[in-house]
Amino acid sequence: MARLKIVNNFDSSFVLDPEARDNVFSSLSNETFLTQIAEQAQCEKVEFTELLFQPVPYTTTTPKGMPAEFEQYHESDDYVIINVPPNFMFKAKIFQPSRLCAIYKKVK
Repeated sequence: MARLKIVNNFDSSFVLDPEARDNVFSSLSNETFLTQIAEQAQCEKVEFTELLFQPVPYTTTTPKGMPAEFEQYHESDDYVIINVPPNFMFKAKIFQPSRLCAIYKKVK
């Protein structure tokens, strides 16, 4: 039987190299990609907020699997949170952290 490891504290901080940041931001704000996100979110248009976060383990203090300061976006109908596509991460040469989420604002 596998044992579960309880994570009490998880450091979700990270720093992206400026070139990697620019590359991933460019991919995440590409017009074609923005259109795909808007279609999935069933809204007219979205804007990339330039907010990224590393998903965190689900705990009592992080029940949504994200750092607490980003939960306001999860609870709002005005924002969409996506997993950054692995090919965007690879193209930008981002290997740590291995996963990122991006926040988009729905434009009315």
